[in-house]
Amino acid sequence: MENKTVQRKALTTLTMSMILFGTIGICRRAIALPSDVLAFGRGIMGSVFLLIVLKGSGRGIRFNGIRKRAAILLAVTGAMIGMNWILLFEAYNYTTVAVATLCYYMQPVIVTILSPFVLREKLTGKQIVCVSVSVLGMVLVSGAAGGGTPGNPKGIVLGLGAAMLYASVVLLNKRITDIPVFEKTIIQLFSAAIVMIPYMAVSGTLHTYDLPASGILLFLIVGIVHTGAAYAMYFGSIEHLPARTCALMSYIDPVTAVILSALFLREPMGVAGVTGTILIIGSALYGES
Repeated sequence: MENKTVQRKALTTLTMSMILFGTIGICRRAIALPSDVLAFGRGIMGSVFLLIVLKGSGRGIRFNGIRKRAAILLAVTGAMIGMNWILLFEAYNYTTVAVATLCYYMQPVIVTILSPFVLREKLTGKQIVCVSVSVLGMVLVSGAAGGGTPGNPKGIVLGLGAAMLYASVVLLNKRITDIPVFEKTIIQLFSAAIVMIPYMAVSGTLHTYDLPASGILLFLIVGIVHTGAAYAMYFGSIEHLPARTCALMSYIDPVTAVILSALFLREPMGVAGVTGTILIIGSALYGES
């Protein structure tokens, strides 16, 4: 009975974290900051928040045992996460939140396609079908089939670029073993922030900004709630749930983004866009079942 209670609480927490991830695009639209500055703030606040959570939990922080090769990989993947955030935040600027999010959620498809080359894994017939259906859905969402897409196609390219970067992080993370997930995430988030400093210096965005109170509040929400709290909730819940359940629940994120963008931002997708959304999410769910 106690185990079922723990799993029920973990499922609720995981659902809440996925809903939070799904609302980040809405908040980004209302923050008048360059994407690299927003990514920097997200990395710093998220890593500090997780450090506080880890220290407060009494589990202790175990960075000393991390090997040099693993530390380098963590720094590299962290830098890739930072660049991935920039591309995603820019995608929100050029196309709808729904389309940008769906482009981003092509990441599992990219991982599946690259797995035979990177991990020497064979593609099954089911995976080939799911990849094909997802690509068809992406064609419909993008408007390439003539259904039209709200916003600039540049947003679609940026969203797919973010998906490619995150897929690379997922594949590289499989080579980083024996490191607790909290410590791994803290290093990656901090690395994501650090790599933004020279990037901001080169792009000319490394200076102070005069934000209204609402902008400052949303900036803090993206860094503390959408990153620190959401990651803490996510990692705290997946320890108590089967991997397949976690994978299936992750699609609450794009569904939330699609629904909220229609309700609050009035971003219509049209018949082709809705059909593409169903194909992308449906094929992903079928692939995880």
